[in-house]
Amino acid sequence: MAKITLDLHNIYNRGTEIDSELNRVIQEAVDKRITPVEIIPGKGSGQLKKRVLRFLMQPEIKKLYHRLEKDDKNFGRIFVHFKH
Repeated sequence: MAKITLDLHNIYNRGTEIDSELNRVIQEAVDKRITPVEIIPGKGSGQLKKRVLRFLMQPEIKKLYHRLEKDDKNFGRIFVHFKH
């Protein structure tokens, strides 16, 4: 099973690029019918993770995926599950 991983460590301070990359991986998962997407905002202060979660909760994005999972073993990782 294929999985897409997006590591945001390199672009943590570039707001428009973060949104662009999030849009890209969500669209890629939908287009290629890939079920899990792993997003790694990192641990840090938690601000980037909050930004990613706000992005994923937008109504036009939320309707694209099935379930959102915050990794309970690794605070700096989020899984987005799609049901195609």
